Amino acid sequence: MERLGKNTNALNWFEIPATDLDRAKAFYEKIFEIEMQVIDMMGIKMAMFPCEPPHSSGGLVQGPDHKPSKEGAVIYLNGNPDLQQVLDRLEAEGAEITLPKTSIGENGFMAFFVDSEGNLVGLHSGG
Repeated sequence: MERLGKNTNALNWFEIPATDLDRAKAFYEKIFEIEMQVIDMMGIKMAMFPCEPPHSSGGLVQGPDHKPSKEGAVIYLNGNPDLQQVLDRLEAEGAEITLPKTSIGENGFMAFFVDSEGNLVGLHSGG
């Protein structure tokens, strides 16, 4: 069995389903204070999270096989330096915070929210 190298990420790519890509893009740009690039890949609309190589990234995806859900795998987005700042912006946007900032000991903090499309999403930060 081939194993991941010590300098390899287990995560290569992620996709967060969106029913309305423009709405989802505006939501994530506001809460993370970022700009997302929109592309069309094989007939699927995507908005890409900013990333500097060699780090893994992903995007919002609108397509027939991408359905928002509160069930299934949970993606944790980077809430550094303090995810409370992101939670405050989420609250201002009227998003549902299902788990407030919660200590996970020496591993930092985590939280959950429901995004503009109905996806359950996690946040993680060191502080």
